[in-house]
Amino acid sequence: MASSSSFHFLIFLSLTTFILPSEQAQKPSKPSKFVLPIHQDTETNLYIANIFKRTPLLQLPFVVDLNGKVLWVTCEQSYLSSTYRAPRCHSTQCARANTPYCHTCSSKARPGCHNNTCGIMASNPVTGLYAMSELAQDVLSIPSTQGSNPGPLVRIPQFLFACSPSLLLQKGLPGNVQGVAGLGHSPISLSTQLGSHFGFAGFAPTFALCLAQNGVVFFGDSPYYMLPGVDISRPLSYTPLIISPQGEYYIEVKSIKINNKEVPLNKSLLSINKHGVGGTKLSTTNPYTVLEHSIFKAVTQFFTNELSSIPQVKPVAPFGVCFNSKSFKSTRVGPGVPNIDLVLHDQHVVWRIFGANSIVEARPGVSCLGFVDGGVKTRASIVIGAYQMENNLVQFDLARSRLGFSSSLLFFKTTCNNFNFTSIP
Repeated sequence: MASSSSFHFLIFLSLTTFILPSEQAQKPSKPSKFVLPIHQDTETNLYIANIFKRTPLLQLPFVVDLNGKVLWVTCEQSYLSSTYRAPRCHSTQCARANTPYCHTCSSKARPGCHNNTCGIMASNPVTGLYAMSELAQDVLSIPSTQGSNPGPLVRIPQFLFACSPSLLLQKGLPGNVQGVAGLGHSPISLSTQLGSHFGFAGFAPTFALCLAQNGVVFFGDSPYYMLPGVDISRPLSYTPLIISPQGEYYIEVKSIKINNKEVPLNKSLLSINKHGVGGTKLSTTNPYTVLEHSIFKAVTQFFTNELSSIPQVKPVAPFGVCFNSKSFKSTRVGPGVPNIDLVLHDQHVVWRIFGANSIVEARPGVSCLGFVDGGVKTRASIVIGAYQMENNLVQFDLARSRLGFSSSLLFFKTTCNNFNFTSIP
């Protein structure tokens, strides 16, 4: 019997030797990067992300607001989730959200309406309307990514967000959206919470936008891959990333050049003054770049002088300068027009805007310079809009306080439409 037992023990050891390494190899590694599909609404030109929330999981559409402080969702009707919680007033969750307000509600208790919970302000980024909301927590799930393909959904069980009144949805936003997903530099924005929740796994406090009709937001550090297997993060140029007191993302633009010639500007407008006015902000909720009035006049006049051979036509709102589309030659990077260069903190660091990102086909046969007059009382002198960022990779590296940006991905024979989402469950 002893001999038989020894024999069986040796067989067990042999099987263990061959089976365990295989099982360990199949054990999933901790996620270090996530990916969120986005698409552009054709009526408003805003970008929408479909995000998995609640229990059971439900996919809901949110407008993407680069500078938003929080993810907020309307809760007044049909918010059904077994994992919804409203943190108590003065709780650690309230402290994390940096909200000292205590929320009260006179109606029947429901998501968004409880007493002695935390109050938090949420806003419509288009109209500027604010409303007091209830700080809440619930499940949020987001796809991980492996190379150029998405991986499994990863669950965040206690994601903090604002449960908001439906009046915030009434103007300016696409009709089907349920709220706004803020990516701003604030304690409980979507990007910040992903960074803090997965920090133990080597997750970098970095995210990147790749805007297109069907684009993508990456959370985590590069590389970022697009079909056909192109790493669109190589190479990137970098400039310091400036955070405003409101948690908005700014960069320093020193001058503007068109056709390699400097545009004469009042350069005092390019710096942020002690009142927080001036400078250059980035935005996903401004469809086109907005320029302070004197900067707009200087840029449009200089651009038309450099393009004097192309006949102008009657402008189409909201643009100030338009042309006959048939007069433009086609190039790999859009209409053949003078390049517009934003010269950044160093004269050798330039964000170059090619025709694909400067010229907008406003209607058949009419193409316009895609910049808008912001008037004389603008908080930021330049707001780089979504159209100027399309098919460019724009990386917000919060750990190193820098903004990374590519040239047009059209040079790489790919676009921001080319991430492979086919395997998302």
